[in-house]
Amino acid sequence: MKKRNCLAAAALCLLLSGCGWLDGSYISVTSHQTQLANEAGEVPSASTYGELVQALEDIVAAGAESAAINVSEYPQDMVERGANSAASHVMTYDPVAAYAVEQITCELGTNLGQPALAVSVQYYHNKTEIQRIRTVKDTAEAERVIAQALEGFEAGIVLLVENYAERDYTQMVLDYALNNPQIVMETPQITEAVYGKDTSRVVELVFTYQNSRDALRRMLSQVTPVFDSAKLYVSGDDADRQKYAQLYAFLMERFDYKVETSLTPAYSLLRHGVGDSRAFASVYAAMCRSAGLDCQVVTGTHGGEPWSWNIVLDNGVYYHVDLLCGMEQGGFREFRDSEMEEYVWDYSAYPACVGYSGAAQMPEDAPETTAPAQPEETTEKN
Repeated sequence: MKKRNCLAAAALCLLLSGCGWLDGSYISVTSHQTQLANEAGEVPSASTYGELVQALEDIVAAGAESAAINVSEYPQDMVERGANSAASHVMTYDPVAAYAVEQITCELGTNLGQPALAVSVQYYHNKTEIQRIRTVKDTAEAERVIAQALEGFEAGIVLLVENYAERDYTQMVLDYALNNPQIVMETPQITEAVYGKDTSRVVELVFTYQNSRDALRRMLSQVTPVFDSAKLYVSGDDADRQKYAQLYAFLMERFDYKVETSLTPAYSLLRHGVGDSRAFASVYAAMCRSAGLDCQVVTGTHGGEPWSWNIVLDNGVYYHVDLLCGMEQGGFREFRDSEMEEYVWDYSAYPACVGYSGAAQMPEDAPETTAPAQPEETTEKN
């Protein structure tokens, strides 16, 4: 977007020349754009509709509440209609304006004896909020920045995605939280909005947490040593099944667990012994991955109820592992697809588990596990 200089003094000249400002509104400016400088003392000019649109976009980029546009070379019988059309176009298609502007109004007057538009804008968001917009190239980069926001327990994020593609950003957040319980202590409630109709869009995500940011940081500091210990608990020379069994023992022998849903899955499971199938599956998968093992979380139903479990890659072959089922049956077990009675899942979304013909008991030579000492209780919501 090319830049033009706008002088507040020029806008004042319009007022002094008898051109009154119409009631209007506007907002602007993002950190990815440089505010317009006034040192050149120039008022932007527009002789075509495209230049008029560009001038208004520049004003939005600068975050100006008022500005002047020289239209001496614009067809005078079309300037007011063109200005109104350009304002509507900018508010609809320009992503920052669509996110930030309530209204743009233009009135024809004169500036130093030359025809000029007096532009008035009003903000939905203040300039500081607009400056916090983060520019990303595409969806992949957006995902990385959103991950950073979740890891920092931020209240939300606003992104300008330059090469926008349709994507369910809410599901992106949910997936990241599920796959990273060692980092995301609480999955926030998510409000998603997308602004603009051009190739670039502004994506706004608002995160609402039940726990405070400080509380979530304390939880993170308390579960991180447990995940670190799990990684050290696995022997690098053992076979895959032995490693999976070791991590099963490490997790399942920590508590006499109480199966309940919690707002803070990893923290509640590892500090208080409280968790549902989703918490067990996500925490176990994170521990396996940290040990270099391939472990996925499967979301489906069991006995008609929502349920989560794991699929592991054992010596090149995929198997199902349900930790809560193992807890009831007395140890670590692996199952083929055909053995997953009363389980329902999207077969197309996960690898087929067809290799092993029976349930595997935890190896007899697996090392005995002593649950780590329990840390001091805290009062955060769980």
